[in-house]
Amino acid sequence: MDWMIEVEGLVKTFGHLTAVDGVSFNVPKGQVLGFLGPNGAGKSTTMKMITGFMTPTAGSVRVAGHDVDDQPIAAKAQIGYLPEGAPAYPDMTPIGFLNFVADVRRLDAATRRRRLDYVIANVHLETVLEQPIETLSKGFKRRVGLAQAILHDPPVLVLDEPTDGLDPNQKHEVRSLIADMAKEKAIIISTHILEEVDAVCSRAMIIANGRIVADGTPAELERQSPFHNAVLINCQDGGVAEALGAMANVSKVEEMPDGYYRAYPKNGVSIVAEVADLIKQRNWSTSRLSVEPPRLDDVFRSITRSRPEPGQAVEPGTGQGEAV
Repeated sequence: MDWMIEVEGLVKTFGHLTAVDGVSFNVPKGQVLGFLGPNGAGKSTTMKMITGFMTPTAGSVRVAGHDVDDQPIAAKAQIGYLPEGAPAYPDMTPIGFLNFVADVRRLDAATRRRRLDYVIANVHLETVLEQPIETLSKGFKRRVGLAQAILHDPPVLVLDEPTDGLDPNQKHEVRSLIADMAKEKAIIISTHILEEVDAVCSRAMIIANGRIVADGTPAELERQSPFHNAVLINCQDGGVAEALGAMANVSKVEEMPDGYYRAYPKNGVSIVAEVADLIKQRNWSTSRLSVEPPRLDDVFRSITRSRPEPGQAVEPGTGQGEAV
C-alpha cells in the first residue's frame, strides 16, 4: 500500500490533560478521509500535529515517507494545509497573498503562472483578486485559504472545515474540486457536515475523547445505524403491528401516528421483500412501503454522545466543554 500519511500512537497532553490519546491510522494516495467528531474531540489538535504545526507528546507522523519531527522541511513541502479560520494577512490582496505563498514555496516562474491560473479559476477568486483580504466575506476568505493550500500542488492535503462559510453553490464547487484532486492525492477533511462525508469521502473516521471510536467507509458506518434496513409502511388495516412483530427477522415494531409503522430488522438484514410478501398475503391496503435511508447522523450521535469524565481535556482554543 502506498501510504502518504502514517500516524502512529499520537498523543498530545497539556499539563495533566490528554487532548489526543494514542491515535493511529494511515491514509493512502487516492483516499479522502473524513475526520469527524464533536467540538473539542481532538480533530484540530491531531491535524496540527500531522502538519507539524504542533509537536506531539508521543508518537510519530510520516508524510510521503518523511518524518514530520525529524525531517520537518521535507515533510511540510508535501503538505497543503487549510487550518481552522484560514488565517491570512488582512492588508494583502488575494493575488498578493498567493504570490507571497508562491515565493515561500519557491515556485519557478512557469509553475507559478500555471498554478496561479489553476487555483484562481477553480476556487473562483477572479472577482476579488485586488480587494484587501480584510474586506472579503467569510466565504471568500475561506476560498483564499483553500487556494494557498493547493497552490503548490502537494500530494497531501489537510483541510480543516474547507466549506465553512460557503453558500450551497460554493460548497458544491469546492466538493467537486476535492473529488477531482483526490485521484492523485491523500486528503484529510475535518468537517461537521455529515452530508459532506457522503459527497466526497471514501473513508470516515470518528474521534471522541481524543480516541478513534469508528473507522470505515461511509456505507459501513451507516450500517451501524439502528435504522439500517428498517422498513416504513402506511396501512390502515388492523393487526399490522402484531403481524410485523411476529416475523422471524423483525426485532421490533414502532407504531406511529396516522397509520405508519416502522419495522426494525434483526442484525440489519434486509426485510423489505418479506414485508412486501406479508402485505400481499394479508391483502393489506398500503399507501407506502419504503426502506429507511442511511442515517450517518444517528451513528455519529450514538458514538459520541457520552460526556467527558471530570478532569478530561478540552481542546485548546475551542471554548467548548466537550471531551477532547
